[in-house]
Amino acid sequence: MHIHIVGICGTFMGGLATVARSAGHQVTGCDANVYPPMSTQLQAQGIELIEGFDADQIQLKPDLFIIGNVVSRGNPLMEAILNARLHYTSGPQWLAQSVLQEKWVLAVAGTHGKTTTTSMLAWMLEYAKLEPGFLIGGVSQNFGLSARLSQSNYFVIEADEYDTAFFDKRSKFVHYHPRTLILNNLEFDHADIFADLSAIETQFHHLVRTVPGEGRIVCHGKDQNLKRVLERGCWTPVTYFASPEGWQAVDRDQAGFGVLKEGVFQGRVQWDLIGEHNISNALAAMIAATELGVKPQVAIEALSTFKNVKRRMELKAQVAGVNVYDDFAHHPTAIKTTIQGLREKIGKARLIAVLEPRSNTLKQGVLKEQLADSLNQADAVFCYSAGLAWDVGQALSALGDKLTVETQFETLLDRLSGSLRPGDFVLIMSNGGFNGLHGKLIERLTAKALNQ
Repeated sequence: MHIHIVGICGTFMGGLATVARSAGHQVTGCDANVYPPMSTQLQAQGIELIEGFDADQIQLKPDLFIIGNVVSRGNPLMEAILNARLHYTSGPQWLAQSVLQEKWVLAVAGTHGKTTTTSMLAWMLEYAKLEPGFLIGGVSQNFGLSARLSQSNYFVIEADEYDTAFFDKRSKFVHYHPRTLILNNLEFDHADIFADLSAIETQFHHLVRTVPGEGRIVCHGKDQNLKRVLERGCWTPVTYFASPEGWQAVDRDQAGFGVLKEGVFQGRVQWDLIGEHNISNALAAMIAATELGVKPQVAIEALSTFKNVKRRMELKAQVAGVNVYDDFAHHPTAIKTTIQGLREKIGKARLIAVLEPRSNTLKQGVLKEQLADSLNQADAVFCYSAGLAWDVGQALSALGDKLTVETQFETLLDRLSGSLRPGDFVLIMSNGGFNGLHGKLIERLTAKALNQ
């Protein structure tokens, strides 16, 4: 079958393309915004990419169009598909019907940490020789790719609450019907499609309704929003983490943490990941893995060899004495925990946070009141405000002299690169390409080092 994916370069759709290719389908696709790591992964898979959404792509005559949620009415290719009455479906629907139906699905849901937790869980199962299939919203450095189809009965998937497609406004995750479900946390996000927190909680409860009674829900024991979701009705056994009645982390330090299961010591994780959020992610993944018979000690060994995901606190370069990190954080809570984690690691060294408020929620100014506090532990903050309808300087005024706001990218790059000195840690946060800031900054620093 020839499948043409419209909006192929998103993290989910790019992974789906890889799965479809592995299933033996001819896969092509198109998108308007093409940037690594997804573009390079697709090219490595031999998947042909077309720039843009020209209507004449219907002349490819695929057997099926899979439509990403980036596509809306008015898109020229979509309009041509509708007018010609061609066969189309959504990515989650295709995946559910073509891949997941016969699998034991392990789904990871939550506002934060989905990608990292999904990667941890897939790696634990791989380490235990269960060879799972997976679809992750980022490129796992342990696997070198974001998705894989295997012969195993197990499939690990990042379960996103964002809507499915313009013609299906349910959250993606309601299609997956997991047998094992991780609920990491729940906060208000995606202000472009959800009116309030209650609307998101309703979608999460739709997901809870799909988990069988013989399955398992793994839930953060201290999250009151998740507690409220489960109180609406739950028909599946629940195991809690990060709470006294479930799995807990103890004896935390920069080298790792110990694991308690219902008060019994299981072993110690040795790793270089940072932040309390990653410890919670690890506990959740461990519980899910043990549902498949993986011994806690094996899961602990796997975590000690875990390499995280690209764009999750990824060290891009150490040049001219400056450490440049890339992170996907774009929600105030994620920004805060990411900065806290790096601060714990580097101590009193200078931490420079660089933020592009690019998510739909931040573009609209929703949650802007929380941003100053999220960024407060940084020694300097640079914010790129191009295209925003709200006053960043006013919203972040509590940061005082720490704050630099720029609407022009080149000016931002000039001021950022000119302010850096040996020993600095630069944390660049965006859920997009940020105009290639990471590479351009590294080029500036490299040139500076050569000229010294």
